[in-house]
Amino acid sequence: MRGVVLHAAGDVRVEERDDPRIELPTDAIIWVAAACVCGSDLWPYRGINEVTDPTPMGHEYVGVVEEVGADVRTVAPGDFVVGSFMASDGTCEICQAGYQSRCAHVEPVGRSGTQAEHARIPWADGTLVVTPGMPDADLIPSLLAASDVLGTGWFAAVAAQAGPGKTVAVVGDGAVGLLGILAARELGAERIIAMSRHEPRQALAREFGATDVVVERGDEGVERIKELTGGYGAHGVIEAVGTQEAMQQAIRSTRPGGHVGFVGVSHDVSLTGQELFYATVSLLGGPAPVRHYLPDLIDRIWSRKINPGKVFDLTLPLSDAAEGYAAMDERRAIKTLLTV
Repeated sequence: MRGVVLHAAGDVRVEERDDPRIELPTDAIIWVAAACVCGSDLWPYRGINEVTDPTPMGHEYVGVVEEVGADVRTVAPGDFVVGSFMASDGTCEICQAGYQSRCAHVEPVGRSGTQAEHARIPWADGTLVVTPGMPDADLIPSLLAASDVLGTGWFAAVAAQAGPGKTVAVVGDGAVGLLGILAARELGAERIIAMSRHEPRQALAREFGATDVVVERGDEGVERIKELTGGYGAHGVIEAVGTQEAMQQAIRSTRPGGHVGFVGVSHDVSLTGQELFYATVSLLGGPAPVRHYLPDLIDRIWSRKINPGKVFDLTLPLSDAAEGYAAMDERRAIKTLLTV
């Protein structure tokens, strides 16, 4: 089969790879209907995460089940499925508590790569969710978004305790931040402040529910958030970047007693105990338990209540994956969808 492989920083190739196979009785093999490039894929692409060997890429996917292992019970060949980027058994105490991304037997789906024609999905029963039927083509981008960026933005909004009467600020205007805005709106937030300097992203942020846009960064950005909230800061802040500056901005933009939902993959983030102590805010984040939210998100998408697929502003065939990476790296695209 064809699949995307990262050989070194900036070196993305589509090449022939071995077809995946059932390795354990809990596995499923799917034909990938659509995949995409994630913001986290850019860390190794830019050389920030070291690439020591050719690495299959991708962890976001939707598709049709082709084969299942002997122990799989909830999905069958022919089902259209959406899955999380983390494979989980669905039965351990951590999964039952709603944190499937930290399952006792968790396995990254991206280990074998989903930017490919076919993919092996471990723990199929605990990872995959069957859609109500075969989706119309226009629903596929939104269902694909649910497999990571929508679920991640949703978790961040929940962690930030977005809800009626609340003001939520969002640090980061990539796909996760934009869908965090959508999630905050769906959860009932009264006011949503998008922090963005890019006009196309600002427009999509407003379409998803942002009521205000702040272009300032650092201390100026914090002060602007406070100006908009009577000097207090936001009730909740979504951090969707993963850098030191973004995390500090999120914490400092949150009012005492507020909540920060951080889902940006952290790189060189270091916070002093004193800053945390005097911030008087609650922090919750990490790899999003997307599987926990998938049934609800699929229902909202299937009923066309939400359209998170709008974050895909570039669609390319799998063979042009290198251009998809470059476009996102150069901020010519918010998020690239790859057709298989």
